[in-house]
Amino acid sequence: MGERMLTLEKFEEAYETVKKVTLETKLVFSDYFSALTGNKVYLKPENMQFTGAYKVRGAYYKMSTLSQEERAKGLITASAGNHAQGVAYAAKCYEAKATIVMPTTTPLMKVNRTKSYGAETLLYGDVYDEACGKALELAAEHGYTFIHPFDDLTVATGQGTIAMEIIKELPTVDYILVPIGGGGLATGVSVLAKLLNPKIQVIGVEPAGANCMEESLKEGKVVTLPTVNTIADGTAVKTPGEKLFPYLQKNLDGIITVKDEELVVAFLDMVENHKMVAENSGLLTVAALRHLDVKEKKIVSIISGGNMDVITMSSVVQQGLIMRDRIFTVSILLPDKPGELHRVSGLIAGANGNVIKLEHNQFVSINRNAAVELRITLEAFGPEHKAQIMEELEKGGYQPKQVRTNI
Repeated sequence: MGERMLTLEKFEEAYETVKKVTLETKLVFSDYFSALTGNKVYLKPENMQFTGAYKVRGAYYKMSTLSQEERAKGLITASAGNHAQGVAYAAKCYEAKATIVMPTTTPLMKVNRTKSYGAETLLYGDVYDEACGKALELAAEHGYTFIHPFDDLTVATGQGTIAMEIIKELPTVDYILVPIGGGGLATGVSVLAKLLNPKIQVIGVEPAGANCMEESLKEGKVVTLPTVNTIADGTAVKTPGEKLFPYLQKNLDGIITVKDEELVVAFLDMVENHKMVAENSGLLTVAALRHLDVKEKKIVSIISGGNMDVITMSSVVQQGLIMRDRIFTVSILLPDKPGELHRVSGLIAGANGNVIKLEHNQFVSINRNAAVELRITLEAFGPEHKAQIMEELEKGGYQPKQVRTNI
């Protein structure tokens, strides 16, 4: 079956099949990113899918190709969350039993959503690769039908339907940026894009802390990373797909790697400019826009998913505000006498600064009359406003030092 996948005929079949379970995710033109990069940038918002990610495409198409007997055995997969929801939802549509093995680090929201579709969940291992080993073990033990989240040509064909939609809507697209974890989405998108128009450049984007595809392409063979370390949990994969690798070697036009800090900035950019929540892996292609050295091109960034739990969201927002100098902390020494605190707050208010938190440490010096430490966490409009506040404190006779912010 697999050998006949990734053909134009199969992509067209998959395109018609997945329409039954997908929402229409029309391209969103981004004024903000277009102005920032000097290109025409469009977002493909797969974070708006019913299951919160594109993965339902590959899972449902794969399910449609299984026999009644294979579905009746029960289905099993391993996933950091989005494929889990895709398989659970597809299994529900086909009234089949599904078991999902998820890494223990999977955000609670993804676990709960998977359960809500009627699947059984098992948390095992720290990363996807360990969860996958357990799922294969259980499949062998119980005779379940295993659905690989990426290293499966049928699944990759289903994911490639995204490229069909992009090109139908924007036939003159120049670049498609696609996130890479194991490579299923990148395989489907790059193969179909090249079949429809070989001039389209398809660039894969990976987290710098989980760049298994970049290393594999450099070595010319599938490479397993010793460890992965990234906030992009959906793409925290040590080993890319063996079956997919030859297709990616042939069809990918390049790889961009993105640091975690860049994903934090991209999250704020999306929320502030598009009122859109995307998970860290989904933000890879947004962060990559700053790395793509081209002008006046039509670029589509695939936003692969939006399943982010509120605690992670809160942390990312706080870190983003700190990185943009919208929140910062200063330490100043001042004499321990009445009125000093009032004087400092007056200087900050005069510069339109907003105090979030104060810490008053009287034990920084043996001589309290000479100096106590005041740590002030402030809200500012950005780097220029922060510099203005610091300048006002200096004019007032203090020597403010910026220190690490802990909110």
